[in-house]
Amino acid sequence: MSLPKVAVIGAGAFGQNHCRVVHESERAELAAIVDTDPARAADAASRFNTHALTDARELVGKIHAAVIAAPTTVHAELGCLLLEAGIDVLVEKPIAPDLAAADRLIAAAAHNGRILQVGHLERFNPAVAALEQRTTLPLFFEVHRMNLFSPRSLDVDVVLDLMIHDVDIILSLANAEPEEIRAAGISILSGKVDIANVRLQFPNGCVANLTASRISTERVRKLRLFQPHQYLSLDYGRQDLAVFSVSGERQIGFEQAPVTKGEPLKLQFDAFLDSVATRNSPKSSGVAARRTLSAALAILDKIKEHSEVVSKTLVDGWKP
Repeated sequence: MSLPKVAVIGAGAFGQNHCRVVHESERAELAAIVDTDPARAADAASRFNTHALTDARELVGKIHAAVIAAPTTVHAELGCLLLEAGIDVLVEKPIAPDLAAADRLIAAAAHNGRILQVGHLERFNPAVAALEQRTTLPLFFEVHRMNLFSPRSLDVDVVLDLMIHDVDIILSLANAEPEEIRAAGISILSGKVDIANVRLQFPNGCVANLTASRISTERVRKLRLFQPHQYLSLDYGRQDLAVFSVSGERQIGFEQAPVTKGEPLKLQFDAFLDSVATRNSPKSSGVAARRTLSAALAILDKIKEHSEVVSKTLVDGWKP
């Protein structure tokens, strides 16, 4: 059987990673690279030995699936175009800039019987897979995600750029949506929120504290989970999971959980191809991604509320 033909839309920094993964896959053919910048499209196509296009509409009738790595603002426009043309879609996170756009994508996939997977990459981190197997009743999360400054993704706040990964994992592990959100954030080097601290509380009493920064002096990606008789410490970057357990005799046991390391982007693409072949709903589905986006947007609303309080305090009472 011939391999499914896959196009990558968006040849920016992260789009090029998708191009590499599709190009290297033995399960798919990189049929085209699309970018509105002709020079960038041509350069990427030359590197990965495929066709360069500047308009996604030219893909209709020529491919089976597509990866959308274009700016979030055009996810719904591009995604709906492809889904309605019978093309399965893997779209980068966040699924869309707002819930209405996310709903359009989900509806287009359902109406046309197409696969819609969203690129919440950490779902495919092997250490996260190990954590999922050991999670019983999460009661407390502590998460830190810090990045060095980069001009990439400055069109969105740090919540939608970085923290959304951890929000997605927490919602999945807690298997619930937060009933209370407290959040604060500030802009430092961009016009968007660059640092954010968030507290989520769930109906069963579980609490999650999250901190994200894209102007850190070091790169940190860690999640700690506390549940009855256990403390689990996950390092996303190292792909390892440490498990501390307390026995009935109050003895503390330690185990380094076995993790088969792998590149999450490749594992994500393989999972997408599995869904394309089997027609089974992906783990990171449009519906799951919408739930994550809803929580992320609620966090941004709370950050805005807090910033308004701070602004009023400065106006009313602060003196240099």
